[in-house]
Amino acid sequence: MLIREEIENREYQILSPYAAHAKDSRGRRVWEEPCDMRTCFQRDRDRIIHSKSFRRLKNKTQVFLAPEDDHYRTRLTHTLEVSQIARTVAKALRLNEDLTEAIALGHDLGHTPYGHSGEKVLDEVLSEAGLGRFLHAEQSLRIVDILERNGEGLNLSYEVRDGILMHGVPTIPETLEGRIVRLSDKIAYINHDIDDAIRARVLTEEDIPDKYADVLGHSVKVRLNTLVHDLIMSSLGKDDIMLSPEVYDAMMGLRDFMFEKVYTSSTVKHEEQKAQDMLRVLYRYYLEHTDKIPELYRRLIENGERKERAVCDYIAGMTDPYAVQTYEELFVPQGWRESRVY
Repeated sequence: MLIREEIENREYQILSPYAAHAKDSRGRRVWEEPCDMRTCFQRDRDRIIHSKSFRRLKNKTQVFLAPEDDHYRTRLTHTLEVSQIARTVAKALRLNEDLTEAIALGHDLGHTPYGHSGEKVLDEVLSEAGLGRFLHAEQSLRIVDILERNGEGLNLSYEVRDGILMHGVPTIPETLEGRIVRLSDKIAYINHDIDDAIRARVLTEEDIPDKYADVLGHSVKVRLNTLVHDLIMSSLGKDDIMLSPEVYDAMMGLRDFMFEKVYTSSTVKHEEQKAQDMLRVLYRYYLEHTDKIPELYRRLIENGERKERAVCDYIAGMTDPYAVQTYEELFVPQGWRESRVY
């Protein structure tokens, strides 16, 4: 018996009856010979970790644009924190930890440079072109389906793809593992963004309204502990993933507080307009000079994709520093250097 088959059989013995089992996966978009060592979900996790899009997350904004302090979150550290929370919950509920981890690691691959401010720009230009909305969850799926591996995609399993897409759209994921990631994402970003906001002196702990802190706790550590424990205990033995009503309402109230005091604050947003203007300029430039975009995106256009969509794909994949570097190379005069022949 292959090692993969032994793992698949152990899942039936160990996991909850509500868990997704690798052997029962609805499969990939294109059939592949199964790995002899890893289940399909383990294989998907590895493909995501080794992808270029995953590596680029280290230089993409979470909340604070281009922070000089090394300790602020990036999109990569956020992703790892979501994965850690989600795996803890999945293990406690005897759900499929490999599937949970794969979804968590892939859920934000489609984020643009400069976070939600960059997403707003690409949403505007796609809408103007009549191509619908730009949503980072949909872009994450587009990356794993189409853009990675030089246009071949990662060919992930159905359950991982469903969890990646559904983490950021109104529809609920089909698997409990996907639902864990959906809630773990909120738990992570609300609390860790508070931690970063306190570090940036945008907030103090005392600014957190008592009606939320009295339920969740009066520190980031305690709030995370409260939310994770409540998520596990409220979901234990159930065919769903949920928080208790009191804790859920407090978490969403805290989220609204963060939108009011942090995500839209002048301290956080003071450079955002510059970033948005820069991305709009880059978009217009490449729309007029599609010969300057990488070969992958030119090939999309040759195969019938609208150029607006292909340019958005290229810009969405940029990291924050690469977008700045590209803008400077295109539009900022460079100092003249005398050429020397030796």
